[in-house]
Amino acid sequence: MKEQYGLSLRWTHFPLHPETPDSGLTLEELFRGRGYDIEAMKQRMSGLMAEENLPYGNRSHTYNSRLAQELSKWGESFPEGEALNRKLFEAYFVEGLNLAEAEVLLDVTEATGLSRKAAEEVIRERRFRNAVDADWRRAHELGVTGVPTFFSGTSGLVGAQNYEALEQLIQLE
Repeated sequence: MKEQYGLSLRWTHFPLHPETPDSGLTLEELFRGRGYDIEAMKQRMSGLMAEENLPYGNRSHTYNSRLAQELSKWGESFPEGEALNRKLFEAYFVEGLNLAEAEVLLDVTEATGLSRKAAEEVIRERRFRNAVDADWRRAHELGVTGVPTFFSGTSGLVGAQNYEALEQLIQLE
């Protein structure tokens, strides 16, 4: 789609459940008292992912993604940055790994061909903390309430979307 429509992609990170402890929460703990049918939510997401030929696992936990967002922001300056985002997605949504753990992030980084040592410094020194803070402010200013959210011009879509819905969004502008 990027090539077909001449799009440039800009990732903006969003604080989805930033209060989640590094050790994570079960989905039951996360959604307790909100009246959600967790199994139905998981089945819907699994169906959407299958329609788009995207991998998706049967995750049972949510984890704090702040460090992963900072690592992703660092990755944007490299050609491998897109691969890093895909591997982070797979680690979380397919393998159910805890992205709050530095070792998990370093393993994912190394799998993309980026320097493990450089990533370790980025994580340890929190070099991209301010950049992610700026993203969080931008997301708030844009009125983002969930992920993923897609914008084209002034129009937006919230949640996992199929190709046709994204194409319609682009054609609106």
